[in-house]
Amino acid sequence: MSLIPVAPGEIATIVTSLEMRERPRARALTPSKLRLDRWRAPSSDRYRALFRRVGEPWLWFSRLVMDDATLDAITHDPAVEIYAVTDPRGIEIGLLELDFRQAGAAEISYFGLVPELTGRGEGRWLMGHALALAWRKQEGRADVARVWVHTCTLDHPRALGFYRAQGFMPYARAIETFTDPRILGLLPIDAAPHIPLLGGA
Repeated sequence: MSLIPVAPGEIATIVTSLEMRERPRARALTPSKLRLDRWRAPSSDRYRALFRRVGEPWLWFSRLVMDDATLDAITHDPAVEIYAVTDPRGIEIGLLELDFRQAGAAEISYFGLVPELTGRGEGRWLMGHALALAWRKQEGRADVARVWVHTCTLDHPRALGFYRAQGFMPYARAIETFTDPRILGLLPIDAAPHIPLLGGA
């Protein structure tokens, strides 16, 4: 057993991929005052603002480094569905993104709520919607036989357990390294204070 050094300015995380191979039994959705709104072809600025609001505490940055054309090619694709979670005041406080571009599969690409909602049961509400949408029959698309998602050790500590409790089974694990997005200026230096910033300002 040995430790693998991570260069200053780099972050390493363990990514776990999970899948669901059978449609889950229908279940009542957890009651919520939140609403799920479909975004069709959102502007890159609007999308990035919500992506940042939800993902900054967990160092989400992949969509922040894309130019507008690359991002739009994903978010405007008819096989990619983007939903904003809004509160009763109409404020956008969550993101759900489903990717159906692979025939017979649905990836939950992004799933998250602002940290203030942690522990209130809203994650179960959102996952109920995510699974209903992922498994539904759609005209012109192959029936979904597999729904999958991935999480990593930068996410909320309960994320992996949450996905397993919803019926997902882990099937692969990998180590990912990348330059700390705070050093690159993509996220504020004080983002994700639980993850030490090494080798930066």
